Amino acid sequence: MTNQSSVCDLCCEAGGEVLFRHPQLRVVLVDDRLYPGFCRVIWHTHVREMTDLGPAERELFMRFVWAVEQAVRTVLRPDKLNLACLGNLTPHLHWHVIARHSDDAHFPQPVWGQQQRAPDAAILAARSRLLPQLREAVSAQCAAIKNDIDMV
Repeated sequence: MTNQSSVCDLCCEAGGEVLFRHPQLRVVLVDDRLYPGFCRVIWHTHVREMTDLGPAERELFMRFVWAVEQAVRTVLRPDKLNLACLGNLTPHLHWHVIARHSDDAHFPQPVWGQQQRAPDAAILAARSRLLPQLREAVSAQCAAIKNDIDMV
């Protein structure tokens, strides 16, 4: 890691509940009460941009992003799924995988935008009850990729 690791949250902390760990990356579940199932795929070493990775590393990273996307879609059945790689505040390579529902607090705005409505507590509770299934689905999808890679 670079000297940046001493000030980078994603170098110093997991960034959420670790659902899967690979030697080069981790998948975490973010504790966000408005967005149950909000996940991140985080590259372990401190790099800022996708092009800081070699082609094989970029492909590996995106395979895990797509696996998390599929798990979130399958379990949470969102109206839309947002993938975001911003890093403006935390310039450490990571992708957000966010299930979006037309009744969520910000829809159709980004989750970082202005809130559009108060969330329905019962709906949020129902989505939160799906988190054990999501944890299992993410772990299974990611393990399948790791097994596929290990066989090559």
